[in-house]
Amino acid sequence: MKIKSLYIAAQQKNAGTLFVSMGMMEILKRNLHRVAFFRPVIYDKNIKDGDISFILERYKLDMEYESCYGFDISYVEEMISQGRDSELIEQLIEKFKQLEKEYDFVLCEGIRRSFLTSTISYDLNVAIAKNFASPYINIINAKNRSVKDVYEDVIIENEYITSQGCVHFATFINRIAKEQHATLQEKFSKTSYTCFLLDEIKELNIPTIEDVIETLQAQTVIVGEYDHTRVVRGVKVAAMSLDNFLGHIEEDDLVIVPADRSEIVLGLFGALHSNAYPNISAIVFPFAMEMHPNILKLIDGLGSFSIPILSVATDTYQTAKNITKVHARLRVGSERKIALALGLFHKSVDIAMIEQKIATTYNDIMTPQMFEYKLFAMAHENKRTIVLPESEDERILRAAEIILRRDVADIILLGDAKSLQETYLRLGLDLSKAKIVNPHDADLIEEFTQAFFEMRKHKGLTYQVAYDTITGHINYFATMMVHLGYADGMVSGAIHSTADTIRPALQIIKTQEGVRVVSSVFFMCMATKVLVYGDCAINQDPDAQTLADIAIASAYTAQLFGIEPKVAMLSYSTGESGSGADVDKVRKATKIVHQREPKLLVEGPIQYDAAINKEVAHKKLPNSQVAGEATVFIFPDLNTGNNTYKAVQRSSGAIAIGPVIQGLKKPVNDLSRGCLVADIVNTIAITAIQARVL
Repeated sequence: MKIKSLYIAAQQKNAGTLFVSMGMMEILKRNLHRVAFFRPVIYDKNIKDGDISFILERYKLDMEYESCYGFDISYVEEMISQGRDSELIEQLIEKFKQLEKEYDFVLCEGIRRSFLTSTISYDLNVAIAKNFASPYINIINAKNRSVKDVYEDVIIENEYITSQGCVHFATFINRIAKEQHATLQEKFSKTSYTCFLLDEIKELNIPTIEDVIETLQAQTVIVGEYDHTRVVRGVKVAAMSLDNFLGHIEEDDLVIVPADRSEIVLGLFGALHSNAYPNISAIVFPFAMEMHPNILKLIDGLGSFSIPILSVATDTYQTAKNITKVHARLRVGSERKIALALGLFHKSVDIAMIEQKIATTYNDIMTPQMFEYKLFAMAHENKRTIVLPESEDERILRAAEIILRRDVADIILLGDAKSLQETYLRLGLDLSKAKIVNPHDADLIEEFTQAFFEMRKHKGLTYQVAYDTITGHINYFATMMVHLGYADGMVSGAIHSTADTIRPALQIIKTQEGVRVVSSVFFMCMATKVLVYGDCAINQDPDAQTLADIAIASAYTAQLFGIEPKVAMLSYSTGESGSGADVDKVRKATKIVHQREPKLLVEGPIQYDAAINKEVAHKKLPNSQVAGEATVFIFPDLNTGNNTYKAVQRSSGAIAIGPVIQGLKKPVNDLSRGCLVADIVNTIAITAIQARVL
């Protein structure tokens, strides 16, 4: 999938994140009409974020400020401390995906290093980028560091980013000393890394009066319209007499002096009017002191020549100490700095290469959280009604509440309304939006019994047996609701066996036209991709024809859920290397699939390692379009499939969603009796999606 976003982050402080974001925004805005800017985490939602405000104003983005960020630090810390990391990521994905849907491209700027605490680690940036499927741009701060340290940093960060499943787009090395530039350039010219080297420009790192005001939270005593952009090159504390102090001031100094030192203040204004002394940038009064009214009156009468005066609550020592922490920031009004920054960016960065890379970079990352979001979004688009017959199970009720809260599907619960309401209220749940149907409703029982009798009487079913079946087996009642249109799909199996869930569906709903066999798949959610495994739950030892049916149905299911089907027909040998009844069955099934679906990418027989690993695939099947890139894995029998999916699930930490039943006219899906609430939620969403097309 072609990329629609980039994620920019720096590990070190003061690396120039906004500078790089501005440069990338320049590139994007000249090529794309609607570009969004998004910061997943800001410092405080009650304080306007400077980077967001800068980008919004400078580039006139068609966005509201509130849509440009996810959450603030306090919320993120709370979620992480409660072990709700996955929920946090899901919430961020939801906000990000909304922007991705509305805009041509989303430029993301990661968490500032200065925000990070013991709770929030740098790894969170990589985790967020991975779950956004956003290629990663990292920034290295080279100031006061050796060439060796910078070079090693680039290698380490690149290896880490790629090891976590992210696509590494580029590295910007910023604030390079001019004497180091050539050496670093030579070193990186011998690597495959995409690195851009940006020299240190002193003026970009000189703070302004605005930076001082913001960092010190200073009050303005006298500040003119254009004074905010004045630069501060040095700091002096007036601790001596005026005649001695004047000999120490330098151009663009900031002078800290108590407000009651009137002779110093007047002397500095005198120096401003004299050609014999440098011009200072500002005066700061510590202790929140105020000037004598007569001195203020005198200064007001000096006309247009003025010095900005600020006031802070801290003492002289603390004020001087705080000023050392002031760092230069790019601001919308700092046109000179912006021009200088953009000049450096365009001089140092291969713009055409970046444009080409954006146009040609593809990213197929799909994390479990991304897949879950995708399920919910697809189900929400065209909501369907799902019946849950096992309402006595607490997990079912908790899952139903989540589905209703997230507006994924409408829910029908089977049970006594009063008793069920007492149960869910006791659990602290709100299921007021769920429809409750009593399975002992006489009118429904009569309608369902008659319908069941009519469809099965040719098999020898009597009316009494039909009645006993509908009233005695809750899954038959629920399946009949789906068949007759009261619901669009059913999910069961939390307290019933697979046979108890599937048998009514086979008798009542039956298979789709042209489908000979009902089968199943599991969605195996790995760290960065989702694979489809079939059949791991229903067909014990399928023959070649049945195996071909399973493969075609599984490919269709994969496509339905946005996974490009590349089908691997698994066996213990690859290509023509093996023989025997089992491998011959797979070989025959593969030929049947080719004949029935000539456009479907399918390879078989093929071993699992050759199907999933590109290096192995290159050795065993170098010309295959599937080998090494398979997304749908068809196992030769139930024994192999069931054991493999459980082995992969337990050994790799993969999330297995399923079994998803395929081949029925209307969707019915089975749960494991050991299922978790999250499993039920995902299965309901999948069932709702299936119901849209069946």
